[in-house]
Amino acid sequence: MDTGNKVAEVIEASSAEFTAQCYKLDQSPPLGSLVKTQDSLGEIYGVIYNAETHSLDPGRRVIARGENLESEEDIFRANPHLARLLSTDFKVMVVGHVQGKSLYHYLPPKPVSIHSFVYTCSLEEVRTFTRSLDFLSLLVDVRLPIPVDEVTAACIRYASQAHSDSQAFLVKAGKELAFLLSSDTRRLNSLLKRLK
Repeated sequence: MDTGNKVAEVIEASSAEFTAQCYKLDQSPPLGSLVKTQDSLGEIYGVIYNAETHSLDPGRRVIARGENLESEEDIFRANPHLARLLSTDFKVMVVGHVQGKSLYHYLPPKPVSIHSFVYTCSLEEVRTFTRSLDFLSLLVDVRLPIPVDEVTAACIRYASQAHSDSQAFLVKAGKELAFLLSSDTRRLNSLLKRLK
């Protein structure tokens, strides 16, 4: 787990999510990890739900270049311009914010600003944010282009690493999921299996 580094910058934003471009290629924080931004209103927290590496020019497709090379590093040594033609972005679902000294586990009043810096959260920030699991209702109810249960399980596993008793945290999270998904036992069982 990371300890709170600046890793990216917001390039698209809405009330419920934002997209951030990494400063370094292939250096996205892991799926389900908690990140934050800061703006004039305070800190905004979110969970990474997707990452992708692509060409910066939408009309220019990435092509294979390593047929006669020994390693992936050799490709970048032979083609140093590639690092400037490719980008790694990640998408974040907003799950909470801080205003003044109060932490809220719901959407902020306005989207994060474009070009805001994105930081990984320290262990202490993850521990503080996940003491309350109220944000899980945002995760389990959202519609994403990837399976939301995978993101939810990854987030809970990630957060458990910040707690001194990770097993107790997983049990607490399991109980919260049981409450939220009481009418969908098949989905609940599938999600609980992913927490192991």
